Amino acid sequence: MNDVATSINARCADRLREAADLLEAQRANPFRVSAYRKAAATVLGLEGNIADIVEREGLPGLEALPGIGRGIASALLEMTRTGRWIQLERLRGNADPVQLLTVVPGLGHRLAERIHEELHVDTLEALELAAHDGRLESVPGVGPRRASAIRASLQSMLSRSRPRFVAGTRASARGPSVGTLLAVDAEYRKGAEAGRLPTIAPRRFNPSGEAWLPVLHAVRDGWHFTALYSNTAQAHQLNRTRDWVVLYFYDDEHAEGQHTVVTETHGALTGRRVVRGRESECRNLYAA
Repeated sequence: MNDVATSINARCADRLREAADLLEAQRANPFRVSAYRKAAATVLGLEGNIADIVEREGLPGLEALPGIGRGIASALLEMTRTGRWIQLERLRGNADPVQLLTVVPGLGHRLAERIHEELHVDTLEALELAAHDGRLESVPGVGPRRASAIRASLQSMLSRSRPRFVAGTRASARGPSVGTLLAVDAEYRKGAEAGRLPTIAPRRFNPSGEAWLPVLHAVRDGWHFTALYSNTAQAHQLNRTRDWVVLYFYDDEHAEGQHTVVTETHGALTGRRVVRGRESECRNLYAA
């Protein structure tokens, strides 16, 4: 194996090991921690360049490797194609969602920041969903034509082999039920308020480097969750950093997404916890 292949494989393995260490420190599922470490050993032991496997065989080629399931295969695909792994950045506390959104052609920093603040999206997959379900068009400065261009760019940028939640598909493809989302939200806030959760030091809006942001990793109804208080400019401006909760999730097929849960401030659900974008389902749940 040449030096280039060794370097790429070593970088991927190092990221997998770092994720395992962070997950272990954040008290995530031990099986998940072990899976990352086993996958790192597999990548280091490869005879050839992992990027060549991606080029020749894509996601199925990665899944065929010993100890590499769909989720880790998708992570390796992201690393080799983009040079980044947003999940690791999130675990570190240094994810910059606005910077991530600016990789989409036509999205400058100011518009990316507005989209992030208005829609609470900080992954390209979440942006794609917003572009399909109509929410993106409602953001000032976007409109139908620009939303259509962003949809086209995302379609070419994102791997079609990774499942995502697209408007118009069956209900189960939307992700976890609102009942499950609200249950994880409640578990997170209770643990955070009691000081029982591990904390990380986010890079944004944290000049002192304080480890103040509680993190929860949980599994419910077949979904894997990471829960964090929203650390956005808008959350700080409105003093909602201890109210808005961002839930990232994926299933065993690595279909992934995110939702933000907030305390409603107006209307029939005032004072209730509500999943943004799924208010009607929350009304039905509370009515029942």
